[in-house]
Amino acid sequence: MMRGLWKLTWIEIKVFLREPMGAFGTILFPVIIFLVVGRVVGRRMDPSALASSSFIRVGWPVIMSLIIVISTVLSLVTIISIYREGGILKRLRATPLRPQTILTAHVIVKLLLTAATLVLLVLAGKRYYPTGVQLHFVSFTIALVISTCAILSIGFIIASMVPTARFAQPIGAAILYPMLTISGLFFPLAVLPPFLRAVSRLLPTTYAVSLLEGMWIGDPWSAHLGDLAALALAFAVCTALSAKVFRWE
Repeated sequence: MMRGLWKLTWIEIKVFLREPMGAFGTILFPVIIFLVVGRVVGRRMDPSALASSSFIRVGWPVIMSLIIVISTVLSLVTIISIYREGGILKRLRATPLRPQTILTAHVIVKLLLTAATLVLLVLAGKRYYPTGVQLHFVSFTIALVISTCAILSIGFIIASMVPTARFAQPIGAAILYPMLTISGLFFPLAVLPPFLRAVSRLLPTTYAVSLLEGMWIGDPWSAHLGDLAALALAFAVCTALSAKVFRWE
C-alpha cells in the first residue's frame, strides 16, 4: 500500500510540474506578490513604523499563507475535476490501489507544494522584507499544515459539486474567498453583524487565522487548543461528508 502511495504521489508531482502555468500560479506567484508588496511598503514607511506595524509584521504574512492554502485547494479541486471528466479517476479506481490511497496521494502533493511555497516565502522575506520579525518557523509550519488539511477537506466536497473542470476554479474561489473575508483576517470578528459572526464560527478559516497569527508571534500551543479542536472537527466532518458525496465519475 505504501509503495503504491508514494509511487502515485511522485507521478502526481511530475504531472503537476509539467504544466508551467500551474506551478507558477501555485508556487511562485504568491512569493512574487509578497515581495512586491514588501518592497513597496518598505520604501514608503519609516523603518521604526514598519517594524511596529501589526499588519506588516503579522497580518500580511498570514494573509499570504492563507492565499497559498486557497491556491492549493483550488488546484486540488481543478485536478480532481479534470481527472473525473477525463475518466482518469474511474480508471484509477479500477486499479488495485484503494480509493483512500488515491485521494491521500493528492493531499500529500498539495501539502508538499504548500510547504515548498512557504519555504520560498520565508527565504525571500529574510532577504527583501525588512520587518525585523522573529519567525517561529517550525510552529508556524505545523500550524499551516494543520490548517491546510482542514481546508483541503472542504476542497474534496467542492470537487464533487462542480459540474465540469471548466467551472472548478470559479466555483471554488466563490466559496473559499468569501470564507476568508469573514474569518477575522482583514477586520475583527466583533465588527461583523451577528449573523455573519455566527457563520464565521462555523468556518475552519476563522480558526486557521487565529492559529496562524498566534504561532507567527510565538504563542504557546496551549493558548490555541480551541483552534486546534475546531480544525480537527472541521477535518473530520468534511472528510466524512466528502466520503459520502465524492463522485468518481
